[in-house]
Amino acid sequence: MDQRTAYRRRWGGLAVLVICLLVVVADNTILNVALRTLSDPVDGVGASQAQLAWAINSYTLVFAGLLFTFGVLGDRWGRRRLLACGLLVFGAASALSAYSQNPEQLIAARAVMGFGASMVMPQTLSVITNVFPSEERGRAIGIWAGAVGLAMAIGPSAGGLLLENFWWGSIFLVNVPFVLVGLALMFVLIPESKDPNAGRPDVVGVALSIPGLVLLIYGIITAGERASLADWDVYGALVLGVAVIALFLVHESRIPNPSLDVRFFRDPRFSVSIATIMVLFFSMAGIIFFLSFYWQSVREFTPLVAGLLVLPAAIGQMIFAPLSTTLVRWVGARALAATGVAIVCCSFVFYTQIGQDTPLPLIIMFFFLQASAMAVVLTPATDAIMSSVPPGKAGSASAVQNTVRQVATAMGVAVLGAVISFHYRSAMAPTLDTVAAETDTDPARVRAAGESIEGTMALARELGAQGRALVDPAKEAFLAGLHLAAMVSLGFGLVGLLVVLVWMPRGAPGPRRGDGDDAPAVGGRDSAAGRESGS
Repeated sequence: MDQRTAYRRRWGGLAVLVICLLVVVADNTILNVALRTLSDPVDGVGASQAQLAWAINSYTLVFAGLLFTFGVLGDRWGRRRLLACGLLVFGAASALSAYSQNPEQLIAARAVMGFGASMVMPQTLSVITNVFPSEERGRAIGIWAGAVGLAMAIGPSAGGLLLENFWWGSIFLVNVPFVLVGLALMFVLIPESKDPNAGRPDVVGVALSIPGLVLLIYGIITAGERASLADWDVYGALVLGVAVIALFLVHESRIPNPSLDVRFFRDPRFSVSIATIMVLFFSMAGIIFFLSFYWQSVREFTPLVAGLLVLPAAIGQMIFAPLSTTLVRWVGARALAATGVAIVCCSFVFYTQIGQDTPLPLIIMFFFLQASAMAVVLTPATDAIMSSVPPGKAGSASAVQNTVRQVATAMGVAVLGAVISFHYRSAMAPTLDTVAAETDTDPARVRAAGESIEGTMALARELGAQGRALVDPAKEAFLAGLHLAAMVSLGFGLVGLLVVLVWMPRGAPGPRRGDGDDAPAVGGRDSAAGRESGS
């Protein structure tokens, strides 16, 4: 595909990338509303609480652990090529997940889905960076960010709708037609691009990044599950993961052609934006994740209703992500980011007061404001990251941004989950002991039920009338834990606000290094489409 054709088709190519994003990101949230169904031995696969956790975590572990690797390889081997390979793997693994016969098969298939998704995600942003000229790139990235938010929101909604009408495997099988459409359009609308000056491959750097990230994320996830750092495999994985990543950074700083040029972090546009994204996703991830339990276990809504209640967040993302570049020009990047982070912090204050009978319109309003504020922060931050690196390193920069986001999300769910879990177990212990004594229920079964509100509610349903004594204390204990987690999130949000106010540059993101270099004009514009294009 020549550069003139690539330039003409750039918006159609963006639509294809949005399809890829919707499939990959939505699938990471669609499973949340199906957990209760999957645990059923008749209607699901009879998965235990630990197996359900690993059905989610196997995807996250592989996805986040390989994001950086495939971002770098996309720069070297071709971004469209890896995008296509990733979609093929993701689609095939989705079909395998849909027809899994037991929890072990589902966990393995989800891991393969994460493998495919790790090839897809970094290429979407690096293709945008190399196809769109600088004056349009912010708008395109805004649409990209809006698509991410839309996918996160429609995942639970689509999952609830499918579960209402079909069997549980439909939440995975629905990916296949979207994958086929994306593959069919990709070779018509998206040009191939790669780094023409890649230099010698950094085999050692890539080899170090994979175990470092996998060990770190495994330690984070497992620590959150067990609400403890005492087990040797938890602290061992964390310490070893940090050590390997430190060794990776030292190696990258000493070689002429690194996979990750650590000098990027000297640019405040890059480093402050990375720090802001990390703090925000850490502080928000756990709250958003556990709100799904609030809807279904505290308010006792169906999966479909719980999914639909997330849609206001999607609307906020869709409206404000594309508008954020215009807002940056009006008020400046730092003022806009500070306002956005401050609104997110206000939402955390609201979550510290949420109760069983809090009016739904009020919750929906704060959810809308929170998502909108995130959009106006993340879009210019992502644009700043991608604008501060040379075109040939777009995949590496995209991978760093996505990896940081995934690691921060895993940390947020783990840390805030541990806060909620620890408080919940402590608060429920006396009530569970009383119920166990009155009903002659196996104490081990009661202790297991006290690990989470879902477990307690399941026990209450089993015990019938005798189990009603568990319901109100369980809801109160969960809400108290959620309030505490919201306070922790507020603390991290305020740290993010401080980072923005002190270190973020005032102006809009400038052109990236290399913009305009050897960039032929197409239709009076500097087309980046052919700068690194292959066919």
